[in-house]
Amino acid sequence: MPTAGSQTSEPAPLSATEFVSSVNDALQNYLEQQQQRVESIAKEGTDLVASIKALSLGGKRIRPLFAWYGWQIAGSNPTDERIRRLGVSLELFQAAALIHDDILDRSDTRRGQPSAHRSFEALHVGRGWDQDAEHFGVSAGILAGDLSLALSEEVFASVVLDIAAGCADAAASARKVFDDMRFEVMTGQYLDIREESAGRFHTPDVALERAMTILQYKSAKYSVERPLMLGAAAAGANPELLAQLSKLSLPLGEAFQLRDDQLGVFGDSAVTGKPSGDDLREGKRTALIAYARSASTAAGQQMIDDHLGDNELSEAQIAELQDLIRNSGAETKIEQLIEAKAQEAFAHIDTLQCPTAVRTGLRTLAEAAINRQK
Repeated sequence: MPTAGSQTSEPAPLSATEFVSSVNDALQNYLEQQQQRVESIAKEGTDLVASIKALSLGGKRIRPLFAWYGWQIAGSNPTDERIRRLGVSLELFQAAALIHDDILDRSDTRRGQPSAHRSFEALHVGRGWDQDAEHFGVSAGILAGDLSLALSEEVFASVVLDIAAGCADAAASARKVFDDMRFEVMTGQYLDIREESAGRFHTPDVALERAMTILQYKSAKYSVERPLMLGAAAAGANPELLAQLSKLSLPLGEAFQLRDDQLGVFGDSAVTGKPSGDDLREGKRTALIAYARSASTAAGQQMIDDHLGDNELSEAQIAELQDLIRNSGAETKIEQLIEAKAQEAFAHIDTLQCPTAVRTGLRTLAEAAINRQK
């Protein structure tokens, strides 16, 4: 198994679209197996797996694709079924994170459909069951997220066992990246909800520093850096290559999340699948908000503090806050920051020692992640 990102013999051809299709098929087959598994316990339990399936069968497969490119940069064959299974594990982890995130944020929708806990709540109401429907929905949502997290680990562990049979060091390296990713996301999620409550008490500089820390650990690392490193580590990449991939992927991940934060305030609901200004209702203390507060008048800062996190904000109030943020120059500042971080990442991508097609594919994926509209 290769230990560095050096040129190797040409692997069997496989396009990114074909890889995504293979991950989709593997994920669907795996979840159908889990439906049968839970049905052997009780047919009613299939609701749990169905909720994971409904969420995980959507999405752009950004994380599996970054892992796939990391795998190839380290010299492994893109058609190897182990990287496809690694992609399945990442998608199950993503589903768990989204289910729990929607509960934490009290989000009603995800990808244009009811969020998992709201679907369970609707099930309770529709069947006319006893007790509190909302509590049932949240409880079932937590369990569905936990199950998806457990299934992600099951799939990952099976891949690591297969890798260990050929290279114990690669398996250990991949395990560390995966464990770090999970730890970072949980910590980042906690910092995020903490900042929603404590954020207005910070000075502008501290607010921006906290926002960037949350951005890194809640999303940037697990959306880009860790998947890219995970694929490479599983393929046997040496520490020098892993460090190089970290250096290029962290600014890319930050640009990815800065775009997400911008869409959370200004995104078109018909495209994003979430209400326009949803991050304002949820009280997200993002870099966009930190810049807006810093550049606004005292009255503008007060308006942000008074309305940020108000779940009952009207469309008119959302529009007023959006105008205030734009007029502060914060939106332009975020665009400039996204561009700077993107160029930093692209410069590092250009230095990678790997087949040209792999380098070009990674650059294309990076551009799509940064410039997306949902």
